[in-house]
Amino acid sequence: MARYTGPSCRLCRRENLKLFLKGERCYTDKCAFERRQYPPGQHGQGRTKFSSYGEQLREKQKVKRVYGLLEKQFRLTFNRAARKRGITGDNLISILESRFDNMVYRLGFAASRNDARQLIRHGHFTINGTKVNIPSLILKPGDVVQPREKSIKIEKIKESVETAKQRGVPAWLEIDVEKFEGKVVALPKRDEITMPMNEQLIVELYSR
Repeated sequence: MARYTGPSCRLCRRENLKLFLKGERCYTDKCAFERRQYPPGQHGQGRTKFSSYGEQLREKQKVKRVYGLLEKQFRLTFNRAARKRGITGDNLISILESRFDNMVYRLGFAASRNDARQLIRHGHFTINGTKVNIPSLILKPGDVVQPREKSIKIEKIKESVETAKQRGVPAWLEIDVEKFEGKVVALPKRDEITMPMNEQLIVELYSR
């Protein structure tokens, strides 16, 4: 499966926003975005002025990178959101937030969405007691997410859960730290997503 293999910190600098792509490193002084808050490349420190199309494109790129999707998968997700009833932009964010890999990250079982995807593909998590290795699976209210019994001993998962106690989980999720069990309580609402995103620009871009 195709995936981005370049430096993660370069993406944060390109979007001029900390995307938290490297887990705990993003919360320390080692974060490259904190040290160099300008776009990468030879002309990164020059003046930047975007056209209307440029603003729409940058917003799409930012959201793609936050959730770790490539272009084809992101377009398919947008098409799915457009077919649903309601506001397309809100539907898009709700679908992205409901992905299995994002839920594992939000529940604190992984330090980043990248880590969550890797752990899921290696079969370390279950949904309602069944092992699932598809990161893009969409969860629904009532679904229960757990690491497999033998996977609870993995140091990376244990460390993530410890730090998640301080970070907390969103209102649409519940976690029992003692049982290593997370539950989807409701579908996420747009006003509960704190990451600065203007999904209307993405809708306008795909409507051209």
